[in-house]
Amino acid sequence: MTHVYSKIKDYRLNNKGRAKGFIDMVELLLVIVTFPLAIWITKRFLIPEMEVKRFEAILFFGFVLMSWYVLSRITAMAKIPRTQRSLTLAFQFARSTFIVFIGLLAVKVVFRLTSLPVFLIVVYVASLYSLTLLFRLFAYKALKAYRYYGRSTHHVLIIADAFSDGVIENLLIQKEWGFKIVSILTDSKLIKAKYGSQINIITGQEHLKKAIDNSIIDEVIYCRRDVDITLIKEVVGICNEVGVIFRLQSSVSPLDPTEFQLKTLNKTKDLSIVDVPSNSLSLTLKSMGDIYFSILAVILLLPVFLVIALIIKVSSKGPVFFHQERIGLRGRKFMLFKFRTMVVDAEEQLKKLKARNEADGPVFKIKDDPRITSVGKFLRKSGLDELPQFFNVIRGEMSLVGPRPPLEEEVKQYERWQLRRLSVKPGITCTWQIVPNRHDVSFEEWMELDLHYIDTWNLAKDFGLFFKTVKSFFVAGGH
Repeated sequence: MTHVYSKIKDYRLNNKGRAKGFIDMVELLLVIVTFPLAIWITKRFLIPEMEVKRFEAILFFGFVLMSWYVLSRITAMAKIPRTQRSLTLAFQFARSTFIVFIGLLAVKVVFRLTSLPVFLIVVYVASLYSLTLLFRLFAYKALKAYRYYGRSTHHVLIIADAFSDGVIENLLIQKEWGFKIVSILTDSKLIKAKYGSQINIITGQEHLKKAIDNSIIDEVIYCRRDVDITLIKEVVGICNEVGVIFRLQSSVSPLDPTEFQLKTLNKTKDLSIVDVPSNSLSLTLKSMGDIYFSILAVILLLPVFLVIALIIKVSSKGPVFFHQERIGLRGRKFMLFKFRTMVVDAEEQLKKLKARNEADGPVFKIKDDPRITSVGKFLRKSGLDELPQFFNVIRGEMSLVGPRPPLEEEVKQYERWQLRRLSVKPGITCTWQIVPNRHDVSFEEWMELDLHYIDTWNLAKDFGLFFKTVKSFFVAGGH
């Protein structure tokens, strides 16, 4: 299965991650400095007698920081669009800011923050919107220039005919959009003659799967004039197997709109139909819940973190935390954090223990693993070793509930149908972890459990899995 993994292994977060990190830092600074500015403006020009109580200000501002962090990661507020106009960006940002405004009003009412008048909240939100939008527009222009020179590119495969020339031309000319056409699937002599010298041309549907497997493809765009339902269903199936986005660019589409989301790809009148989960609101709520809960958990469990860290440090040699490279959403690599439960040279000892592996498939499991420390046995049995993964959730690399993140060497041995478990963010807990005698579950059954979770996902199921996991912590049923 090495050929399937060839496109996964280098699919990492690129320079756009650093650019977004810089944008986040600047916006966080604006969020911080605008609050005292709003207090000064309100007291100087609107309510001279206003006296804000310190505790109420701290509570209010704490919610502001959490709201900014969550919205910056799960709404359009955090996105620098490739093809949208500046006016559209302003409206999207206004929508996100309005959500923050409603949330702040709710906090004032729920926590009875009487020393914070509504005028102060209005001034703060308006000031924050104005300053941040100016910075956003500057960043938008800067990133367009950045993409123009071939950075932060979005790799696409085009399914085209002779009438697709306009879309292809737009993607090539508008370099600031940051699209890179990796391949074109077509039988059109016109497209072959015009673009064959600069773009890889493939013919025949049998080559499509191979092209997606062996290249870094973010999205497949179908932009033929005639909508071939049979072909589209086949392409969508291929894309779904490995979590690649499917986009249909056509002026006429008989597809069921309830299964797709309408978006514009460029300034033409055509519409794109993007294959996305229909319960996008639930996904937004899931992302918000993940980050809110993780931030609160880290704050409340800080004494527990310190006690565990101290026990690990005095009981065995080595660092407190263990970090390991794992594979996340669509093959992206990230560092997973845990409390260390093994001896320092555990990786070297693994080579000698391979023959004792009791698990089938590419994973490694043995009972009474000699590499696990005495403290590590308790941490694993209780699940406390997983607590540092809340930081992975806060960083946007993981979710609270989802398939467990695999190792790179495990993904290399996946069969093609198993790669679809990488189409969602990995989680701290999953269906497999609450199954009785989970270590007796075969690797293939484990993969099927994960895919069943993806196919039948809803918020109620996440709540159920999460609380069952919490219950297992208390009964210490792990291994």
